[in-house]
Amino acid sequence: MANFETRFARMSRRAAITGAAMATMALAACGAGGSKGAAEGDMGLGAAEGAKVTVVEYASVTCPHCAVWQAKTWPAFKAKYVDTNKVRYIFRELPTPPVDAATAGFLVARCAGPDKYFDVIHQLMATQQEMLTSSPRDWLLRTAQAAGLSEQQFNDCVTDKEAVASMEKRVQFAQAQGVTGTPAFYVNDTQVITPGGEGASLADLSTAIDAELAK
Repeated sequence: MANFETRFARMSRRAAITGAAMATMALAACGAGGSKGAAEGDMGLGAAEGAKVTVVEYASVTCPHCAVWQAKTWPAFKAKYVDTNKVRYIFRELPTPPVDAATAGFLVARCAGPDKYFDVIHQLMATQQEMLTSSPRDWLLRTAQAAGLSEQQFNDCVTDKEAVASMEKRVQFAQAQGVTGTPAFYVNDTQVITPGGEGASLADLSTAIDAELAK
């Protein structure tokens, strides 16, 4: 246990760099460019790359508003646009406080493999409260084991320096795109905003997507 805690602490300090990068983001509203081009490490569903319409979501597994969107809006959005291959949906990782837990959660999702990546992301969002009622490590470990990782694999995963460095690059990309918070949604590079802070509504997303599909 002590060995894990030491390595996890090192990872947390490295992840703090990610948090610092996020803190430097401008507070101005996001404009065009939030989804422009492919980013290294993009995870996608639905239509193939190069689809007429691409929807990008920047989110964090420790973001409460992201979890609400995931629970309330994702199922209908997925059924209407992703399962039908009408759009390419891209998920981009942007850790929010506690940044070390969010970063570790994303690392676990990637270690679980591409076929289980979204299952892990969705499970972490659905069980966010466990991070508070137990501990971040226990919450993450339970999720990792449910995805088929052993405790040793989990330990190695969340302390992988190269993986954390890749995470930092993804955050820097988001910063360069002008993304200021989560969840943030872009339809073909144009941000879609619904008042309330819980992410773009299905109605607003549909308006933007259908307009692009009709072009």
